[in-house]
Amino acid sequence: MTVVPADRLLPTGYRVVSRSVETRDSVTMTLVPASEPPMPLPRFTPGQFMMLYAHGVGEVAISVSGDPSRTDGTLVHTIRDVGAVSRALHDAPPGTIIGVRGPFGQGWNLPAGSDRDLVIVAGGVGLAPLRPVVLAALAAREKFRRLTLVVGARSPADILYRSELAAWQARTDLTVELTIDQPIAGWTGGVGFVTESLHRVDVDPEHTTALLCGPEPMMRFCARALTDHRVSPRDIQVSVERNMQCGVGACGHCQLGELLLCRDGPVVDYATAEPLLRVPEL
Repeated sequence: MTVVPADRLLPTGYRVVSRSVETRDSVTMTLVPASEPPMPLPRFTPGQFMMLYAHGVGEVAISVSGDPSRTDGTLVHTIRDVGAVSRALHDAPPGTIIGVRGPFGQGWNLPAGSDRDLVIVAGGVGLAPLRPVVLAALAAREKFRRLTLVVGARSPADILYRSELAAWQARTDLTVELTIDQPIAGWTGGVGFVTESLHRVDVDPEHTTALLCGPEPMMRFCARALTDHRVSPRDIQVSVERNMQCGVGACGHCQLGELLLCRDGPVVDYATAEPLLRVPEL
């Protein structure tokens, strides 16, 4: 029997200090420890998630989307309004106390060695779990050879972090590809599914690590595009999310095949994920 430490089961109070509207249904919130003196939770690694508790409503898993280099306990989460709990969190004004547990799960495994290219592919709100990777990679830019970010969204209004993306596009050490599904007046970026932009990326199969996050069909098609370029499935990582309710591998709601994704994921390599994702309704 696995004994779970109490501090993994009981939420810590965090206060909402800012709330920024990203899209029609998504906001980015900054949280700080509510106790005095501050008692922050352990630092997260890019790709991990927290269990956020809206008092009187419930708890939900939300990926951390902040800067992993911060050491003051500040947490940043981009929250999409898709259900009762996420709506309560999404609508919480500054000053609200939110319960937080974590961090949980396995994050992105960034390559070691300066001979690797890093290709980051995000679909829709999938950019939120990948934002910490981009920030970490830019902070240690010398550790990578080429750095490419491909972002897809339904429309310009659905793109997260627009001002930050504009700053990233202005850099000379990062290639950013933005695409929307359908043409729209005034849009000067790419048009088409994110896989089409990915096919245009110059991929060196022997030296590429790819990180994918978005809807599962998007990740499958992007992984196929990369393997068509002879990138090994072991060098492709995907963030696979299911109904995570406990965060500690105890309840079984997030099971995908032999994996408990709150413990063994949400990030796994595509060699592990592919046979599971092709099983209908698994």
